[in-house]
Amino acid sequence: MIEIKIKPLSVNTAWQGKRFKTQAYKNYEIELFYLLKKIALPPPPYALFFEFGMSNKSMDIDNPIKPTTDILQKRYNFNDRDIYRLNVVKTIVKKGNEFIKFKIERYEN
Repeated sequence: MIEIKIKPLSVNTAWQGKRFKTQAYKNYEIELFYLLKKIALPPPPYALFFEFGMSNKSMDIDNPIKPTTDILQKRYNFNDRDIYRLNVVKTIVKKGNEFIKFKIERYEN
């Protein structure tokens, strides 16, 4: 593993000014929120596992992480600052077969 001694830059520091949700994001948030079934979470800290089924090979693996995490925390009433481990898998699928899989577990160091 390569270690680089630099403070990670937060999204809030990387962008200047206020960011606004697009209508597409607002629609996505509503749809995903209501598709998410009720689950009981363990106490924090958390390990979050994602698999994103994407039909576009050129889509970056990290693009859906933040909006999906934000919606999960809103639906399941947790704070994403309590996520200590994040695993992400990108799976290429045919158009129309896109998906999101996730699992939230207690993080054990």
